[in-house]
Amino acid sequence: MAALSILDLVRVTQSTDARGALDNARDLAAKAEDWGYRRFWIAEHHNMPGIASAATAVVIAHIAAGTRRIRVGAGGIMLPNHAPIVIAEQFGTLARLHPGRIDLGLGRAPGTDPITVQALRRSLDGLDNFPRDVLELQAYFAPAAPGQRVQAVPAAGTEVPLWILGSSTYGAALAAELGLPYAFASHFAPEQLTAALQVYRSRFKPSPDAERPYAMIGVNIIAADSDGEARRLATTQQMSIANIFRGERGLSRPPIDDIDSYWTPSEKAQALRWLSRSIVGSPATVRAGIEALVAETGADELMIVSDVFDHAARLRSFELIAAAYAPAAIGPAREDVA
Repeated sequence: MAALSILDLVRVTQSTDARGALDNARDLAAKAEDWGYRRFWIAEHHNMPGIASAATAVVIAHIAAGTRRIRVGAGGIMLPNHAPIVIAEQFGTLARLHPGRIDLGLGRAPGTDPITVQALRRSLDGLDNFPRDVLELQAYFAPAAPGQRVQAVPAAGTEVPLWILGSSTYGAALAAELGLPYAFASHFAPEQLTAALQVYRSRFKPSPDAERPYAMIGVNIIAADSDGEARRLATTQQMSIANIFRGERGLSRPPIDDIDSYWTPSEKAQALRWLSRSIVGSPATVRAGIEALVAETGADELMIVSDVFDHAARLRSFELIAAAYAPAAIGPAREDVA
């Protein structure tokens, strides 16, 4: 049975400010560990008023301090935005504060728009330094070698688990070459899911980090007491995606009864491609959807996004998902593979 984890967008909504979004994320994580979720990850996004997780390591510290067992991490840090030593210092500190509970997922994309890329002082030379930066970061987390002149204090020796994230076969090939666990972003880029998993598994080289391939896939799941109510809750995410196509980066909107009154036929077609792997419905519908997805992909773990406007309804969605798929897991968190 695949493990269940959470990717939280730390959404700022039309009824909550950034502080409310951060506290809601911490509240969800605290409940999720009792519902049996394995990890709670957040992602680095910049210049997006509706997402409060730009200072990713700081947000992880806030969430980890409010939980006891669940693994907390980044899904992910956009490594080309940063010097590897700075990320090692940040996540090494987190690992010292919360031993055995910190994950670091690494992405290659900027996670923002071109103007913000310039504001981040990210290099625009077009060179792909991502593989080299991953290896450099790995070295900082390893025990310090005698005579090592540059150390990421206090990261040395923490050996924070690294994951490669991706939405194409590029990340799959790199994760396989380095022998690292791999997370595919099928919650927003589902079209290459099958190809990426095939590349990762067929090319995987065992390493000290992983003896065998370990594949996590992102999936949008929204659960409610009925299929109709779940579909209504899902309109919040559908509107957010339509707004992306319009170049709008506003706050999360409350659900509406008729999504077709909001988006154009073109936006609908694009959004449905984006959301083609989504599972939306009652507990029975969700269980059937998860079982079919795991049977098709062989995923070891699902990283679930449940983009619901109201905090109480979002808590209910995650509780129903856990109870529907793995009712025996409601209780202490299961042992981690990393």
